[in-house]
Amino acid sequence: MEVVIGIIVAFVVLFVVITLIRAVRIVPQQRNFVVERLGRYQRTLRPGLNVLVPFIDSVRTKVDLREQVVSFPPQPVITSDNLVVSIDTVLYFKVVDPVRATYEIANFLQAIEQLTVTTLRNVIGSLDLEKALTSREEINRHLSGVLDETTGRWGIKVTRVEIKAIEPPPSIRDSMEKQMRAERDRRAAILNAEGHKQAQILTAEGEKQAAVLRADGDRQARILQAEGQAKAIRTVFDAIHTSNPSQKVLAYQYLQALPQIANGTANKVWIVPAELTKALEGLGGALGGLAGTAGDAPTAQVDAGAVEREAAEAAQAAAAAAHEVQQSVQEAEQQVSGDGGPRGLPAPAPVAPSDLLDSTPSAERERA
Repeated sequence: MEVVIGIIVAFVVLFVVITLIRAVRIVPQQRNFVVERLGRYQRTLRPGLNVLVPFIDSVRTKVDLREQVVSFPPQPVITSDNLVVSIDTVLYFKVVDPVRATYEIANFLQAIEQLTVTTLRNVIGSLDLEKALTSREEINRHLSGVLDETTGRWGIKVTRVEIKAIEPPPSIRDSMEKQMRAERDRRAAILNAEGHKQAQILTAEGEKQAAVLRADGDRQARILQAEGQAKAIRTVFDAIHTSNPSQKVLAYQYLQALPQIANGTANKVWIVPAELTKALEGLGGALGGLAGTAGDAPTAQVDAGAVEREAAEAAQAAAAAAHEVQQSVQEAEQQVSGDGGPRGLPAPAPVAPSDLLDSTPSAERERA
């Protein structure tokens, strides 16, 4: 009898323990439990301690509310230019309504995978290979929009869809590598040509600036040289006018300058200055003036022999000067004729000392 009572008590204790275990539920954070009572939805257990009716209430599903990541296997997709490419996708989603995720669809993860593959084939099928490789952001946005609109009825929020890889066939990859290599070679050639062009432009600019600077330097040097020459001529001119030289000195300077004028291998035409005749006339006038002065002073004690000697010496000097002038003219004519250039003025006739003294009055010569 006691054994039977012990068994009954043990059975009751075990029943109570099992009842308590089935009645008490502890839900972790970011989890929701969907509870059914006698096969019908009763409520959703939130995180924390929850109590159920034993043997009447039961937990149908445990839903994870955290964002989940699913990587789908590579899917063969045909592009608009009839190339088969393999595309890997990664899906980010989270459950926002555990009840609809449980009762609206049997397996929402499989449904999302099939919906992603279908949508991806529709999108890639309208693009060629090059467009598909360069339009990943556009494809991701399109996939996210379609999946979010469809899975919203299931209580699921698709947060992001990423294309992990797009693998074209091996032959297409080889062609793309060759095309990329050719494009890089073309860019390198263009860059080299641009660099050579810029170098030539810079070199030309440098030569231009150097030529401009050289020309400006030559111009400044010539200006300074001309200013120096002008200053020297002005100084000489002022000195001559200040000293006020007589006609004799000017005539003598003309006679000394004639050989230098005639001497020169580059002289083609020799021009006798008109002032030479005036200078010679001045010299003759000076000599005649000496003779006239001697004749006009009958009361002075004049040595006739000294006057005659001075006149003779002046005549000889004038004859020598005229001969020197005639010789210089002949040399200049010979040089001009030898060079083959145009001839200058005809050689002047020999000038006698008496011709240089034509400016003296005959009466005064007789008195001398």
